[in-house]
Amino acid sequence: MSRRTIRAFVLGDAQADRMVPPTGITARLTLFAAAAMAFLAVFALALSLASGRLADRWSEELARAATLRINAPPDQRAAQTEAALAVLNQTEGVASARALREQEQAALLAPWFGTELPLDTLPVPQLIEVIADDPPYDLAGLRLRLSAEVPGAVLDDHARWRRPLVDAARSLRRLGWISMLLIGGATAAMITLAANAALAANAQVIEVLRLVGARDRYIAQAFVRRFTLRALIGAGVGMALGMIGVALLPAASDEGGFLTGLGFRGAGWLLPLLIPLAAAGVAFLATLTAARRRLGDLS
Repeated sequence: MSRRTIRAFVLGDAQADRMVPPTGITARLTLFAAAAMAFLAVFALALSLASGRLADRWSEELARAATLRINAPPDQRAAQTEAALAVLNQTEGVASARALREQEQAALLAPWFGTELPLDTLPVPQLIEVIADDPPYDLAGLRLRLSAEVPGAVLDDHARWRRPLVDAARSLRRLGWISMLLIGGATAAMITLAANAALAANAQVIEVLRLVGARDRYIAQAFVRRFTLRALIGAGVGMALGMIGVALLPAASDEGGFLTGLGFRGAGWLLPLLIPLAAAGVAFLATLTAARRRLGDLS
């Protein structure tokens, strides 16, 4: 585009704008489609970002944490627990190790067995929480040493639990981005339909303009400008409503798990501002393509 064309597109041309009706079904369809898609795009973006944060958090926390289980007779459990703690405290790459108290173990079992579980009468193993340092410890070497010095020790690095959780969170993140691409495609399709309808409804006006010397480029620019502005305004309204909806979602909490904390964080609140610009870009390309094709058919 030349500077003159860009200036005319931004500032508008009163005579050219008369070719495109400011109201009507096409105007309402474009505004509604852009607003609805922008509203959905805000939530898809929030889901994608939240899933990414969740995947990173689960991957980091579960990779650093491990559980050592002491399966020993009651009369040997305390001695083996002390021996295991001694081994862990001497192992390079172990940041901390501590034996869980009876109340903590009861809290872990409460969701399955209730709060009245009598741990003192059940053969519940002693659990030791192990936090890895950076760089972490040698897992295979630590297991060999524990098996030699603490016969009842079983070290679980949570790998079998970590991989499915992280994969699920990453899949949700990919689903969020795919949803945004589908939203963009649906927006382009709806605006293309609206632009074709507007061009068809104004076929006689276009013929008259051609007779008086108007070029197809001039005519197409009028339609492209009007539909791009409509998409920008509609997407801006939808984005604002979507951000309000995201702000009203419950805050992150351990009790709510993944169902909370779906909002934006920090500079992430600026990302939805790109949605109206993206909608305007989609409308520009869709309307330009539709206008060129339709004007070619009318030739």
